Amino acid sequence: MNDKLHILRGSTAGSIAGADHVLDIGPERAGWTHSSLRIVELAPGGIHSLTTGESEWIVLPLEGACTVRTADEEFQLLGRESVFASVTDFAYVPRDAQAQIASGAGGRFALAGAKCERQLPARYGPAPEVPVEERGSGNCARQVRNFASADAFDCAKLIAVEVITPGGNWSSYPPHKHDEHRPGEESELEEIYYFEIDGPGGFGYQRVSPSREGGSDVLAEVRSGDAVLVPDGWHGPSIAQPGHTMYYLNVMAGPGETREWRICFHPEHTATTGGYR
Repeated sequence: MNDKLHILRGSTAGSIAGADHVLDIGPERAGWTHSSLRIVELAPGGIHSLTTGESEWIVLPLEGACTVRTADEEFQLLGRESVFASVTDFAYVPRDAQAQIASGAGGRFALAGAKCERQLPARYGPAPEVPVEERGSGNCARQVRNFASADAFDCAKLIAVEVITPGGNWSSYPPHKHDEHRPGEESELEEIYYFEIDGPGGFGYQRVSPSREGGSDVLAEVRSGDAVLVPDGWHGPSIAQPGHTMYYLNVMAGPGETREWRICFHPEHTATTGGYR
């Protein structure tokens, strides 16, 4: 299971529509039905053409600025110097649309997607409106940037957040899961973790443990550009190497009629931590 769920940087790379995809994970590659993530690198003056198909997408600058054009809208994304520098603005592109992503100076951009039925309007997400949450304490402290959480930005299916974990700290802790539909208690969501580590030679660790017999089981050493798929199971902790801040982008979607993030905590860990730290 570890080999299939830990996606190494470059292992899904390719050139599509004039851009270099250093990561390309869709439902077919992941073996599920909804969640997608592409990491696109554009050279100076580069343009990437996006056909959204049956999925809605958020264009999220990781490094650099870009312009996102659809048939009816044009959004200038100021972006950021790096994922460790600040939150960023972003653009939402609906299903059944054509878009172009152009960058004068070049950069790296995440395209987070989810298959959906509803077609919403294309929109701009300003950086100052992104809710930033300081979650946890002590060596479980981290920053969560809820740019497309279920209660922060309207999407049909897609849920996406960024997490910054200081070096030496744990996040995604206690381990939790969302692999069953239990109304009011737990939502069924496929999840992708995409990682970047600050500083040369940096790494982190990601754990996914089975919540059922034969379920997902991963202990991965992750480096910048890697991803871990979570089709099911308890996920966490995410552990940052001392001296190296860890970033991850979470992309989630599922079959539920209601777009919501409801999780169940691992009972053996919550008894000692007293909740989601």
